[in-house]
Amino acid sequence: MLGSTHGTFTTGLRARVDACGESPRTAVHGHAAAPGDRDVSGRELYAEVPDLDRFFRPRSVAVVGASDADGRPNTGITRQLLAWAERVGAQLVPVHPTRASVFGLPCVRSVKDLAEPVDLAVLLVADPLPVVEELGEAKVRFAVAFASGFAETGADGAAAQERLAEAVRRTGIRLLGPNTNLNAFERFRDDLEGPAVALITQSGHQGRPVFTLQELGVRLSHWAPTGNEADLETADFISYFASLPEVGAIAAYVEGLKDGRSFLLAADRAAREGVPVVAVKVGRTETGARTAASHTGKLTGADRVVDAAMRQFGVIRVDGLDQLQDTATLLARARRPLADGVVVYSISGGTGAHFADLATAAGLTLPTLPRAKQDELHEWIPEYLNVANPVDNGGHPVGDWRGRKIIDAILADPSVGVLICPITGPFPPMSDKLAQDLVDAAEATDKLVCVVWGSPVGTEDAYRTTLLGSSRVATFRTFANCIGAVKAYLDHHRFTADYRSPFDEAPRTPSPSFRKAQALMRPGQRLSEHAAKQLLRAYGIRVPREQLVTSAAAAVRAAGLVGYPVVMKASGGQLAHKTELGLVKVGLTSASQVRDAYRDLTDIARYEQIDLDGILVCQMVGRGVEMVVGVTRDELFGPTVTVGLGGVLVEVLNDTAVRVPPFGEREARSMLDELRGRALLDGVRGAPPADVDALVEVVLRVQRMALELDGDLAELDINPLMVLPRGQGAVALDALAVCR
Repeated sequence: MLGSTHGTFTTGLRARVDACGESPRTAVHGHAAAPGDRDVSGRELYAEVPDLDRFFRPRSVAVVGASDADGRPNTGITRQLLAWAERVGAQLVPVHPTRASVFGLPCVRSVKDLAEPVDLAVLLVADPLPVVEELGEAKVRFAVAFASGFAETGADGAAAQERLAEAVRRTGIRLLGPNTNLNAFERFRDDLEGPAVALITQSGHQGRPVFTLQELGVRLSHWAPTGNEADLETADFISYFASLPEVGAIAAYVEGLKDGRSFLLAADRAAREGVPVVAVKVGRTETGARTAASHTGKLTGADRVVDAAMRQFGVIRVDGLDQLQDTATLLARARRPLADGVVVYSISGGTGAHFADLATAAGLTLPTLPRAKQDELHEWIPEYLNVANPVDNGGHPVGDWRGRKIIDAILADPSVGVLICPITGPFPPMSDKLAQDLVDAAEATDKLVCVVWGSPVGTEDAYRTTLLGSSRVATFRTFANCIGAVKAYLDHHRFTADYRSPFDEAPRTPSPSFRKAQALMRPGQRLSEHAAKQLLRAYGIRVPREQLVTSAAAAVRAAGLVGYPVVMKASGGQLAHKTELGLVKVGLTSASQVRDAYRDLTDIARYEQIDLDGILVCQMVGRGVEMVVGVTRDELFGPTVTVGLGGVLVEVLNDTAVRVPPFGEREARSMLDELRGRALLDGVRGAPPADVDALVEVVLRVQRMALELDGDLAELDINPLMVLPRGQGAVALDALAVCR
């Protein structure tokens, strides 16, 4: 069905090490992009994974500005770095221009005096720029700049940061910061096992809750505090962490993205590896975006585009730090689901009903257990209690083996992949026995067992010792966090199971349409409707039969050729909203009506002082579903493609979906599924189903246009795109194009 202008997409999935250690990560590249490969718009299709091993585990560390003087801020930092260097087995070299030694270690006067190259330099100086120049000459691989006063402070600071970034590019050193901290050099517990959470934060304080998960038994492997990201950025650390076999999930707190494409390439790499990325991304509101800019000095991005781009590449976006903790922990630890069904097991019918309502509303599937399974459960649960799902036990058995039997029987059902037990408050000994039975069952199954421990106290042995003592039970404190994490878990594995990287099959060379379209471009100008439709025609997008005329007599001749009835419209580069000005005449059926319409349209244009390139005489197109398809440019991600319900009420309805190219047919169809008015395409109130295949093809052709004309096209708006009944295609009735 789909034309050759958008290409095909092949699988680029990598298997992931799960909690069982069942399979190593192996590449299945297909036609994967190679280093230096670029798409037709000139953007990279491949991001090399930075080798950050010697950043996190250096053999030698130079501390520039080291101090042991009482009361000096650098003294505490130096002391912490000494302890960290000892833990990771690194040699620390203090650098200070006037001190002979620091904490008993001999100093060197400057970086130039280092006896041999070091892996990492920590810069405790107010102006890191001169030191970076020296580090480059000394062949130092990595540096951390703690100093603030850069892009987060305004234009002068941004200029200073750019000078620093330029020095980094010139010298080849890799820099973390500026405006960062010591989080990478924290004390990580080494007594915890299992897949780990790797942490990336632009604010050190915002990462603290995730870091302290170690006190609840959750393994943390790394912490990258990226700060202002003059060089190393969030994307670099996502790519690196996704390549580490010990990392089960990546948790990120993001204030602004340095570059949209690099972020998507990193997310793509994580998706190929099957490693979940869970992120808090601030900037949903104007206030949040403004605050984030003042903090890190980077673009927060149009939030709607950021949100769509994250979903497109499998990044799980959450709102709160508590959600970040819970979701990342579950995704790091849980085995691959064996089924999508969720069963709620409760000691209270009210609790089960409440939880089931919330879970179903969130999109989780709660299957009705088969009659045979219900009969089996009624061997241990009274007949008058509902066990269809939710399963109400009326009070978990305490004195014998029945409680474990119930749980095992539920987990044995092939439709069940997740068992969730909400315990709204401790009720010993029942809740104690229930917690232990859940832990024992979880240790014996590959299926996910979740517990919501709702006690506000949180000091009970059943919670602190039994539940948190098991890495096989996912324990939550709120219904909402549990439901959100379970949904993210199921969605993630569905996403990665058949993930196909759009970068593998992104177009690399221009299509034959490109030269035709480029000839129509007028830099800095808005094209007339007639010219915009020629642009669409160049990319194989159907438009009505029409002729551009400059006299009433020519209009009558054109109407005869086009075929009555006709539509007549004013055409000019200044015209954006013709209907409001009365510059559209519909349903003209005779030569006299055409002549009158021509006179009316030209009179209105003259009165409104609008320059026209002529009057369009257009074919009348049958009724269908009015859609809008467009292209806009985002500061972070470049061209974006939008589809939604169109017509004169497009701004009022505001029912659209957006994607960042490149994407394939499946993603184009998922855009349609996001629309509130999706049912209109399926046919309502007796209307026939619309030609969805034709609509999808238009979206993909517009995407190709957006990529190939990225340097020329600032904006495109096809509205309405009339999607005709199934099998009859789609026709662009009007179009607006603005050149860069």
